[in-house]
Amino acid sequence: MAVARRPDAGSLCDSWLLSLNAMVSRTPLMPAITVDPCTFALFGALGDLALRKLFPALYQLDRAGLLHADTRILALARDPGDEGGHLAFIDEHLRRHVPAREIDEEVLQRFRARLSFLRMDFRDAQSYVALAERVGAGPTLIAYFATPASVYGMICQHLAAVGLAEHARVVLEKPIGHDLASSRVVNEAVAQYFPESRVYRIDHYLGKETVQNLIALRFANSLFETQWNQHHISHVEITVAETVGIEGRWGYFDQAGQLRDMVQNHLLQLLCLIAMDPPSNLTADSIRDEKVKVLKALAPITPELLGQRVVRGQYAAGIAGGRAVPGYLEEENSNAQSSTETFVALRADICNWRWSGVPFYLRTGKRMAQKLSQIVIHFKEPPFYIFAPEQRSLISNRLIIRLQPDEGISLQVMTKEQGLDKGMHLRSGPLQLNFSETYKSARIPDAYERLLLEVMQGNQNLFVRRDEVEYAWQWCDQLIDGWTRLGDSLKLYPAGSWGPVASIALITRDGRSWYGDL
Repeated sequence: MAVARRPDAGSLCDSWLLSLNAMVSRTPLMPAITVDPCTFALFGALGDLALRKLFPALYQLDRAGLLHADTRILALARDPGDEGGHLAFIDEHLRRHVPAREIDEEVLQRFRARLSFLRMDFRDAQSYVALAERVGAGPTLIAYFATPASVYGMICQHLAAVGLAEHARVVLEKPIGHDLASSRVVNEAVAQYFPESRVYRIDHYLGKETVQNLIALRFANSLFETQWNQHHISHVEITVAETVGIEGRWGYFDQAGQLRDMVQNHLLQLLCLIAMDPPSNLTADSIRDEKVKVLKALAPITPELLGQRVVRGQYAAGIAGGRAVPGYLEEENSNAQSSTETFVALRADICNWRWSGVPFYLRTGKRMAQKLSQIVIHFKEPPFYIFAPEQRSLISNRLIIRLQPDEGISLQVMTKEQGLDKGMHLRSGPLQLNFSETYKSARIPDAYERLLLEVMQGNQNLFVRRDEVEYAWQWCDQLIDGWTRLGDSLKLYPAGSWGPVASIALITRDGRSWYGDL
């Protein structure tokens, strides 16, 4: 007689992965992608962002057959030199930043045929006459501003003056301003010429495969959504750690700092996607309405609480990647008197029914021990413990969502150790989905590829609405104002570490610890 075999941890894992695999991408919910032709005008085409990210992303879209045959790409910059030299320079960087195995000479030839260069001074109205002649009365114009935000309004004004704004879409790179007041100035300047429906504020984290899967993971699986509240979740961690230093960006970064550069946009966007209530549908405004509700519900951190809830640090000399590296104040072109933070850790609380009493711990920094972006959802322990007391420290289910370096999702669960001599000895192990391993034949697109495709399709789901930007600034401004009023001192940390000791105290004060720190 056949005996039914009870599922072990392996078969449970297989079952969970099959379910998750189906969820993430095997059965598309949307119709086949169709993209209309456009003229893609890239302002700041010879800058680092364009060369490192935007041109490679456009090439990959062409390689995937996702650019219409009539789509053209205009590279715009004020650098002197002939068009052929600039196009050769772009081609050189394309080969540098696209893996050699993904360079297809036939596609590259087609991509080059789409591409042209126009020298123009973005502040000079006359330059836009030549741009209008080049663009002509063709398809939709997409104007991508890889420039300082201070010229966004001016570019919009000049585009309108030559009749290019009427049906164009504009893409705005962050940071949009350096505080609430300046962001409003930029947004108002753009809004004079472009309605919100044709403004795409880009945050490349929203284009990451795993970030998009947060919507599917939460709202397509009752397993998670029924537990996604203060009754079942103890706390949440969001970590975005970089091993690099300033990389020649001293002039920008020293004026911004880590709070403005990372927390105000990337980390708060991740927090919103984790904490938002279910949208009524998947339209852009339904999703963004729910994110705004989260930002509005963030509890202010008063000056009295600042010392307990926020830590700001600056890296000193240390060892990173096996080599000695200088401190922030010793970087090339640095200001030895700078008080700009390169690290921020904080506790955020959301004042609503779903998250009452659940702290969100955020941290981000440069020159840290590991390049890592992850979200850790800590579930509460069972109300009564029946296993051996010495094993109690193991009891903690966690959902770990990795954004980089290896995108994937892992659920830490408790199972029994196998073996006749093990009794009811427990072990903690993952039910894991690693995108690169699960989809070996499928290349995971870069975030910018997806975002550029969404702009071409006219979809705003993955872009940030004006009120999101302004509520995020409003919350961050109170922290900056508090630091200024209190004269809050920086906490030093050695390069290659996980940040200042005070950031460990911030979370251990609540009886917790940062997940995975070694």
